[in-house]
Amino acid sequence: MSKHNTIRIAISGKSGCGNTTVSRLVAESLGLRFINFTFRNLAEEKGKSLMEMLALAAKDDSWDRELDRRQVALARENGGCVLGSRLAIWMLEEADFKVYLKAKGETRARRIMNREGGTLEAVTAFTGERDRQDQERFLRIYRIDNDDYAFADLVIDTDEIEPLQIAGHIIEKVKTKIS
Repeated sequence: MSKHNTIRIAISGKSGCGNTTVSRLVAESLGLRFINFTFRNLAEEKGKSLMEMLALAAKDDSWDRELDRRQVALARENGGCVLGSRLAIWMLEEADFKVYLKAKGETRARRIMNREGGTLEAVTAFTGERDRQDQERFLRIYRIDNDDYAFADLVIDTDEIEPLQIAGHIIEKVKTKIS
């Protein structure tokens, strides 16, 4: 198997930055497995809404630990992959390439609203509160400050860039690194 097929890429960012879309595009382009197991998936498995799952996670750290354990286990199976999650760049320590996607709060809220519906005001409030809760949990559980991503191999501001362009930029940098 070539080095290209065994590379592990971790892509992180807050909700609405494009993690899932960009991770999927990168994985498809490079012929790698795409891994994106989230609280949404866990909520579906448990027959709960995302809001209910987030409320449980706010009170019980075992939900975060289960989610993160499962993501990393999937990423460590059978060769290369692209792991897209809020904490991928921190949790998959052995990743060959780490990318952090960032965007302004307003941009993220608009994207989420367009994807899931609701009013901009409500989505902005929900996203801000979720960011606050995530930050608090990540610090408490793992001592990870998800605003400290300077160690990433690549940081991309996604405010004005389309997902295909972002994915192309990541692929270019990955190919340079592994050649």
